[in-house]
Order: sequence, then structure tokens, then C-alpha cells
Amino acid sequence: MRNKEIIRITEKYSAHNYHPLPVVIKKGKGVWVWDVEGKKYLDMLSGYSALNQGHCHFEIIKVVREQVKNLTLTSRAFYNDKLGFFLKKLCLITGYEKALPMNSGAEAVETAIKAARKWGYYKKGVKKDKAEIIVCENNFHGRTITIVGFSSEFQYRDGFGPFTPNFKMIPYNDSKALKKAITKNTVGFLVEPIQGEGGVIVPEPGYLKECYDICKENNVLFIADEIQTGLGRTGRLFACDYENIKPDILIVGKALSGGFYPISAVLCDNHIMDVFKPGDHGSTFGGNPLASAIGIAALDIIIKEKLPQRAFKLGNWFINELREIKNPMIKEVRGKGLLIGIELKQKARPVCEALMHEGILAKDTHDYVVRFAPPLIIKKEELVWALERIKKVFTRM
Repeated sequence: MRNKEIIRITEKYSAHNYHPLPVVIKKGKGVWVWDVEGKKYLDMLSGYSALNQGHCHFEIIKVVREQVKNLTLTSRAFYNDKLGFFLKKLCLITGYEKALPMNSGAEAVETAIKAARKWGYYKKGVKKDKAEIIVCENNFHGRTITIVGFSSEFQYRDGFGPFTPNFKMIPYNDSKALKKAITKNTVGFLVEPIQGEGGVIVPEPGYLKECYDICKENNVLFIADEIQTGLGRTGRLFACDYENIKPDILIVGKALSGGFYPISAVLCDNHIMDVFKPGDHGSTFGGNPLASAIGIAALDIIIKEKLPQRAFKLGNWFINELREIKNPMIKEVRGKGLLIGIELKQKARPVCEALMHEGILAKDTHDYVVRFAPPLIIKKEELVWALERIKKVFTRM
């Protein structure tokens, strides 16, 4: 069956909450994917950074095959023989005392919000139902009612109210605004070290450290959403590592599974995590043995294959090469590691469609930005191949 026929069937029976590029992917291996007609593409989106380890990594496949023969789900009503080792590895790698496993990134953000609020009431002494969390304009933390309620994007909110109260929004990349917004009821500051969905917005050097220090001075939890930026994507294990800060609460997901299964987690130390008691929070699938086995393998690959270091070296080279492209359409090239955005002076969708015809899959974000975020296992010669075609598209357009 050809691309067009499968797209027609999908559009007929699917809710129209996405606008994909017109390609139907059937197979993936490493940094490459193939459509149903056999055409080969370089994946420069990598599942919104869920595929840092590449498509169908053989070590994770091996783990999946072994685990599905034995046990896939117990719920948290019982212990299983994989969860403890997964959480131990995750805590040792990140330097936290406790981890709480969930499934999607949005679930992990909701978990962090619950932890911060309960910490505020039981540890900081905020009066009942007065806890405030500060967020940033142009944020993207997920799609639940609570999360879209504190988005500044009209479309994300339109038709979904009423929303959860007590979220205060400030400009991104403005530490003075944070200091001014904090009150006695502020329990947390939720921030993306780089705003990915917002257009690959990189804050000024020192911004995160300034915000972290302000939070410490005011007994406010610094909560970093590293679902997209974490686990090597930006050239460090976590983007916060660039400023040598350890968030009070760290939110991870996406590449935690290598693209095989929804896995996310919230990490923090005992004095925060111990606000949760049995029955306070949970997930039927969170921390299941299949997810835990996959998570162990995914983390091992990131460390063993030195993916953060690869992203740093190749990302710096690729960003510099993209900045050398002279075209009046291009407003700015920005990013860190292999999370890169080209902001245009016109809509980015036609550029992404042109790139697709050249064998490169990238996606527009925030209308005017082409995002490049290939699997971190990519080789320099593959980036050179991509660069030639990117230049060709901009020359032609």
C-alpha cells in the first residue's frame, strides 16, 4: 500500500489533532527510517528526542525480547525484580536519593507539581490551598488540563477551561521577574532549561543559575523539566549541568526508554519525596518490569556510548555550519548540542516539506522554526550529508 492510501485511511479514522508531514514510516534503524514505498530518510527529529539512542537499538531489542517472555506487568500492588535496579541506576547516574516512575512526560510533570505543592504545605508551612507555582511564558510541559492551563499559547487553552488555579506566569530568560513574582506562598519554579517546543529558545548564560539561587534564597523548589533536553541531548547529561546546578526536582522522560515504551520519572531527595505516602499517588503501568528493564538498557547505552559527549562535539560543529548558510529567509540559528532550531522570517512548514523530498525528516515548531534533533548516535558524515541537502533547499527556496 502506498503513502497516500495509508494517509487517507489514517485521516478518515483519526482525530485531527496532528498535522504530520505526508510520509508513512514503516521501518527504522539507527538514524535512518524507510517509508512504505521504500524511500530512505534521515530522521532529524528522533521522536522529539525520545530516540537519542537511535531507532531499534539492538541492545534494547535484546532486553525487550527477554523480558516479554518472563513478565510485563505486576502493577505496584507487588514488587517486581526489575524496578529497584532501574531506580537505583537512575538515582546513581543523576545524583538523587529517590525516583518516582511514571509513563508519559506529562504524567511526570503532574507528579512534580503534586510533590511541590504537598512539600509546600507539609514542609514549608504554606496555608491550605494557597500554594503557588511560577512558570514561564512560551512554556511547553505537556497536554493535561492542568498543564495547558498555565500555557501562554492560546490554542493549547482554547476550549479546555476552567483551569487549575495558582500558577503565576513570568517572562522566560528574566531572573528579575522571578524574584519579583515570589511570595510567601510560592512553592516551586517550573522551567525548561531550553524551550524546545517553544522554538528552541536558549536562555542567556547564567540565567538558570540566577534563578536557582533566587529559589534557594526564598525556600522555593527549583523544578527542571528536562524531558526533552535531558539524557545527553544538549551536549551534557542534563542541560542544567552547563551551569553546575542540581534542581530540587528533576523531570525526565523520552530518551529514558530509547523510544521503545513510555517511561518517565521524577527525581528528588528524601526531604521532598517523603511527602508521598501510600495511596497519595500512583500509576498502574508506572515502574512495570518491562519499562524498568528497558530503562536500564537505555541508560546504559547513553553512558557507554558517551552520547552527551557526541552531542556536544557534533552539535557545536553542526550549529556553526548552519550559521554559515547565507539566506535572507534565515533569521537565526540557535541551540545546544544536537537540539537546534533555525528561525525563519516566513512559515517553516514549506521548508520541512522540501527537506522531506530531499530525504530529511524535520518538523516545524512554533510556525517559524525548523527543529533539528537527530539521534545522538549520528555520525559526522551523516550530518555532512544532511548539511548538503539543507543548503540545497535554502538555495532553491
